[in-house]
Amino acid sequence: MAPAGADAMPGGLALVYRGPASVPGCPEAVAGALARSRWNLDVRYVGPKETLQLGPEVLARAVLYAQPGGGTLKRAYRKLKGDAPAIRDFVGSGGRYLGFCLGGYLAGETPGFGLLPGDTDRFISSPGARPDHADDDVVTLTWAGRRRQVYFQDGPWFDLDAGRGPAEILATYDNGLPAAVVAPFGHGAVGVVGPHPEATADWYSDSGLPVPADSTGDLTQHLLDRVMVAGRGTPRATFPSTSSRTSTSSGKGGNFT
Repeated sequence: MAPAGADAMPGGLALVYRGPASVPGCPEAVAGALARSRWNLDVRYVGPKETLQLGPEVLARAVLYAQPGGGTLKRAYRKLKGDAPAIRDFVGSGGRYLGFCLGGYLAGETPGFGLLPGDTDRFISSPGARPDHADDDVVTLTWAGRRRQVYFQDGPWFDLDAGRGPAEILATYDNGLPAAVVAPFGHGAVGVVGPHPEATADWYSDSGLPVPADSTGDLTQHLLDRVMVAGRGTPRATFPSTSSRTSTSSGKGGNFT
C-alpha cells in the first residue's frame, strides 16, 4: 500500500500507553509498529509504572499518543477518566491520537475521550456481523479497496455523524460499517481501528487461528500515515463533552518481550 503524502516528518516523540487500561502484548505490538514506520518516531511507553507519566506536561512534548487494546471499556475509562481532559487538549492543540480496538472505543464518548464526530458501538452486536461472538477470531475488512483478513476481538465500529464534522473511512466491515477512520479534532487528528492490524503472527497461532497469507502490518502503517498527514493544521472544532454508555471491548495480548 502506497504511503500517504510524499514527505515524512523528521522525528518526534510518540507515546504508547501501557498500564492497567491495557493488557500485556497490546502496547508492545503498537510500539513495534510505530518504531517500524517511516516517521522516525521516538517511541516511549507512558503509564503509571513507566518512566513517563501520562499528563499535560508529557503530552506537550509528543506528536502522537497511541491507546492500544485492553480490557473492558468501562473499567479502562475509569482508569483513564482523569486524563481525558489532557488527552483532548493534546489532540485539539495539534497532536495525533491513534486507537486500536479498546483505544478505538475510548475515542468515542459513551464513555470515552469524545474525539470523534460521532460515537462507537460493539461490532458483534450489529446486524449481519461476522464474527458475532466476543472470542478471538479473524474478521474480513475491505481496506482501500482490498479485502483483508485481520485479527479481531470484540472491537468497535464507528457511528459517524456527518453533521458533526468530516471523517475519512479507510476500511469497512463486510456489513458495510466503518472499521477504520481518520478524522480531525481541533488542530489535531484522530485515527482509530476496530480490529488489530498491528497483531503479529503469534497472536493468531496462540489463539488457534490461521495466520493470514499477507501480513496486516501495512494497514497499521496506512492508518498512521493518514493520521500524521491529517494532523497538520486542520481547522479547530468544538465537540461535546463525554457521557456514559454500557458497551465493552477487550483486546488481545500476545507473547511479547
